[in-house]
Amino acid sequence: MIFEHLDTYGHEQVVFCHNKDAGLKAIIAIHNTVLGPALGGTRMWPYKSEQDALNDVLRLSRGMTYKNAVAGLNIGGGKAVIIGDPATDKSEALFRSFGQFVESLGGRYITAEDVGIDVNDMEFVYRETEYVTGVHQVHGGSGDPSPFTAYGTMQGLLATLNRKYGNEEVGNYSYAVQGLGHVGIEFVKLLTERGAKVFVTDINADRVARAVNEYGAEAVGLDEIYDVEADVYSPCALGGTVNEDTLPRLKAKIICGAANNQLATNAIGDEVEKRGILYAPDYAVNAGGVMNVSLEIDGYNRERAMRMMRTIYHNLTRIFEIAERDGIPTYRAADRLAEERIEIIGKLKLPLGRARPRFQGRVRGA
Repeated sequence: MIFEHLDTYGHEQVVFCHNKDAGLKAIIAIHNTVLGPALGGTRMWPYKSEQDALNDVLRLSRGMTYKNAVAGLNIGGGKAVIIGDPATDKSEALFRSFGQFVESLGGRYITAEDVGIDVNDMEFVYRETEYVTGVHQVHGGSGDPSPFTAYGTMQGLLATLNRKYGNEEVGNYSYAVQGLGHVGIEFVKLLTERGAKVFVTDINADRVARAVNEYGAEAVGLDEIYDVEADVYSPCALGGTVNEDTLPRLKAKIICGAANNQLATNAIGDEVEKRGILYAPDYAVNAGGVMNVSLEIDGYNRERAMRMMRTIYHNLTRIFEIAERDGIPTYRAADRLAEERIEIIGKLKLPLGRARPRFQGRVRGA
């Protein structure tokens, strides 16, 4: 079963990590290293089963290959998941043990923050390996990548609005934002600063209250978010929320958000196209965070990071042009753009001599 999955998704390596004393159960998936070492965040989540965790890390790591390729980065795609509840199961030992497994891969995989993980957790990982990004600024890192992901999502939104309506007036439209984690709440802030009407929902009532009190958003129920009269549906939580049950309920004419794997299936992506909804491919939209942390490999510079994230606008524009040119849905156009870059650049790379990445300007932890 596992090797069938690997054949289907094309992974190079999957590592199962276990340390009983530290309570660590994790999976690292390296999908593709043609463009460079695999970079992708670590997610901590209380998966119902080990199979669910495996399915998630395989899907997410493949998505990172495509995300990094479309973003124009010289890195491949990978991802890691830690099985556990981030509210109760975190410990120094757990993250340092995970860091040892990352170190054992010798730079083939570089980790970062994802759902359930913050910069404090990365500090522990960093004590065991240099192959970690998103560490605190005192180490030459860039810190929490969430604001950069939100900023990049805004760049994607601007390109999508321009494609659909011929303008970039964010405040002229309404938004249904699902998920108010680090990225979602920052995206709400950016929307409301531009005068937009925003509907929000989240499983965490405190996050909803913050969005309402600080940013003037309107709260709706978890299931009601699909039914609101909004111009844009912005999924910023977990994946698969655009599916056969929710799609018929959406009133939005645009789907543009920061979540990964928003479309439940390719068939749903085809149906989105048929319904005249403009879908901004998720991994092109939410690439701001990985763009930001990727710069830590050579030495971080914030100005360069912000300039790089503005290329998301142009990447989305290119995807929309390919979709129109080839008569295909936008999600397929994004894949085509990524695959073409991997093929072309891959031919330019020597089969041997790919240098092991070294981090510049870092102060190692104790």
